[in-house]
Amino acid sequence: MIQTAYQEAYRPQFHFTPKTNWTNDPNGLIYYKGEYHLFFQHNPSGINWGNMTWGHAISTDLVHWKQLPHAIHPDELGTIFSGSGVVDWKNTGGFQTGDESVLVNFYTSAGSHAPEPVPFTQSIAYSNDRGRTWIKYEGNPVIAHIVGSNRDPKVIWHEPTQKWVMALYLDQNDFALFGSTNLKAWTRLSDLQIPDTECPDIFELPVDGDPEKTKWVFWGAAGKYYVGNFDGTTFTPEGEAHRSDYGANFYAAQTWSDVPESDGRRIQIAWMSGSNPPDMPFNQQMSFPCSLTLRTTSAGIRLHREPVVEIENIHTYTHAWSDLTLRPEEDPLAGLTGELFDIRAEIALNDATAVGFKIRGQDVRYNVAAQQLTFLERSGPLAPQDGKIRLQILVDRISIEAFGNDGELSMTSYFLPDLENADIGVYAEDGTATLASLKVHALKSSWV
Repeated sequence: MIQTAYQEAYRPQFHFTPKTNWTNDPNGLIYYKGEYHLFFQHNPSGINWGNMTWGHAISTDLVHWKQLPHAIHPDELGTIFSGSGVVDWKNTGGFQTGDESVLVNFYTSAGSHAPEPVPFTQSIAYSNDRGRTWIKYEGNPVIAHIVGSNRDPKVIWHEPTQKWVMALYLDQNDFALFGSTNLKAWTRLSDLQIPDTECPDIFELPVDGDPEKTKWVFWGAAGKYYVGNFDGTTFTPEGEAHRSDYGANFYAAQTWSDVPESDGRRIQIAWMSGSNPPDMPFNQQMSFPCSLTLRTTSAGIRLHREPVVEIENIHTYTHAWSDLTLRPEEDPLAGLTGELFDIRAEIALNDATAVGFKIRGQDVRYNVAAQQLTFLERSGPLAPQDGKIRLQILVDRISIEAFGNDGELSMTSYFLPDLENADIGVYAEDGTATLASLKVHALKSSWV
C-alpha cells in the first residue's frame, strides 16, 4: 500500500519527524529573524542509527516545520555528533561577510578509526545566509581531545563577563566549563558533576517571574538538573539534582538560543527515544516544544514545563464542559473519537479514589491516595492544590505527553495505538469528582 508522505498510519502529526530515516538528539537550536532552527542527529542513508549528520528544519511557530537540506556532513575528523548554536551578534569570531548576522554551530567531531585513529574533538561551522549553507571553520577542532568520548558542546553568551561559555560533557558524570571571547580559542574555567547524563545545557531563569530574582539551571541529557548560581566561571548548585520528566521517552533536551527578550521564554525540545513504529519510513521523533519556568514550590525552586502556546495554531473544534459532576460509570466524552487532541482539565477530586482519561486504549490515571499520575507503565508525583489537579494532555498518533499543575509534572511517552480504537473518555472511581473545567481541543495536522 502506498502511503502519502507525512500521512503514514503512525506518523506524528504535530511532533517533528524527518521525512525518512533515523533521528535522535536535537542540536543547534537557534532563533533568528522569525525562524526557529532545529538541527538534529540524522542518518541520511538508513533507518537505524549511524552516519551521524546534522539534519535541519525551520519553523516560524514551533508547530509547522519545513525540512531543509542537511547542514553539516562527516569529514576527516569524524561523524557529526551533538552540539548547539548561537547568533554571533557582535561578530566576535570574525566570520561575518555580509549584512546578515552570522550563525555559529558547535558540534562534536566524533573521530574515526581509519586510516588512523582520530579522537573525539569539538568543532564549529558558520552560516552567513540565515542558516541555508554552512562552512566549517578551517581551524577545526577548536577544542582538542580531553578524555574519553568528550562531546556535546553547549555554548551561551554570558553578558556580565562579556564572554562565551561552553558546557562540555567529558566522561562518566564529569563536565567542564570553558570560556572564550572569539569562539575559537577556549580556556577551561571549572569542572562539575551531574549524575547519569551527557548533552549539557545551562541557562538563567527568573524565579516566579521576577526578573530581579534569577537562578541558573544546569541540565543533563537524562532530564536531571541542578538549580544554582553561575558567576561566569563556576556553577554552584543549591541542593541535589532534580528530575524534570517522569515519562519513558524523554532524552537529550536542549533549549533555543537567542529567543528575543520581548518573548521572554526559555523554550525546550527533547528527543523522544524509543522503538520505531512498524513499517514507517522514519525512526524516532521530537517532543513537543515546551516553555520552561522556575517556580517556588513546597519542596523548593523547581522547573516547570508547559507546551508552548502555539499549539493553539492547530486547534480546531473544542468540546467544553464546566462544573460538571463526574460519577462512576458515567462518561461525558462517550462517543468522542479522534487521533489528535489537546486536553485541558481542572478536576476537583471530591471523594473519588481515582480520576483519569481513557485514550485509545491507554489509561491516564490519577491515584488520589498516592498523589500520582500513571500511564504507559510510568508514574509521576502530583499533589492536589486546594483539592484539585490541573492536567494538560497532548495526544498524537504515537505519543502521549501529560503535564500536571501548570507544568509541575511532565511525562513524555510513546505508545503504539490500536488503529481500530480512536475512543477517548473520562472517568471517576469509587466516588464523585467535579470537572471544574474540561476542554478537549481536537487538532489538525501540522503537515498540511
